[in-house]
Amino acid sequence: MALIINGEEVDDEVIESEFRNVKGHYERLLQVACCERDPEFRGYAKDNIISRVLLNQESLKRIPEVDEAAITARLEKLIEEAGGETEFYMRIGMPYKDEKVVRENVAGGVRLDQMLAQVYGAEPEPTEAEMRAFYERNLASYMSEEMIHAAHITKGLQGARSRQEIFNLMRQIRQELLAGEDFMKLAEQHRADDQQMIDLGWFKRGEFMEEFETIAFSMRENEISPVFTTQLGFHVCTVLERKPSEPLPFELVKDAVRQRMIEEFKDARFNEFIEQLKAAADIQDTDPADDGGSCGH
Repeated sequence: MALIINGEEVDDEVIESEFRNVKGHYERLLQVACCERDPEFRGYAKDNIISRVLLNQESLKRIPEVDEAAITARLEKLIEEAGGETEFYMRIGMPYKDEKVVRENVAGGVRLDQMLAQVYGAEPEPTEAEMRAFYERNLASYMSEEMIHAAHITKGLQGARSRQEIFNLMRQIRQELLAGEDFMKLAEQHRADDQQMIDLGWFKRGEFMEEFETIAFSMRENEISPVFTTQLGFHVCTVLERKPSEPLPFELVKDAVRQRMIEEFKDARFNEFIEQLKAAADIQDTDPADDGGSCGH
């Protein structure tokens, strides 16, 4: 066993599973190159496990018994949120119904929530002045989304003899636009049919294909894009207008500001509590140092 926490042994497969979860998270964020950060991720995984084990140990110490009615209420809520009992058991990866095991796990969640309620204490009630000051300090978090009003000329590959043929046509269209031709007029001339949109209206990031948005949101007003491709074909686009990101009015985000202040209060209390548990714990890590050299790449 590589990890022993206050005498409680953690199975190696638990560590490996958490390591894979941590690494997968960073891979999805595109922050990983091969295995260069594996030692770091393994450290995160162990820290996560240590925190969970210590919280479970402390909650058992403080709240050894959990009211059965509270467990039933929590379980019924989880089943309802899952869309039914069958879906619930599928979601938790249990191939058959074992209510005893499930109730034990749910009891752990109830016990943890009750302990954390003790740790957090009463929620703070920030004043108007405190909320306004927090809003000003964190203005970047309370901005409207940048929007653009764009139009495009597009050609699919249907009926074309080759991709090169369409590319050459789009390149010629772009040269005409750069020479001063009216974008909307030229777009009408090359429109495939009446259903094909030219004026795309106003939109923000996340509403169109990423390839299209990457080009469009990087452009100035009235700029003509290079010819580029998406799954729909070849495009040339222009930005007609822009609405830059700007601060949202305080009154509009007041409730969100209050909620974030409460969350930060709880986070600070939680982190302080975890550090206290770690400082008092007997934690043995017998894993040899990992320098990432076992990657195999």
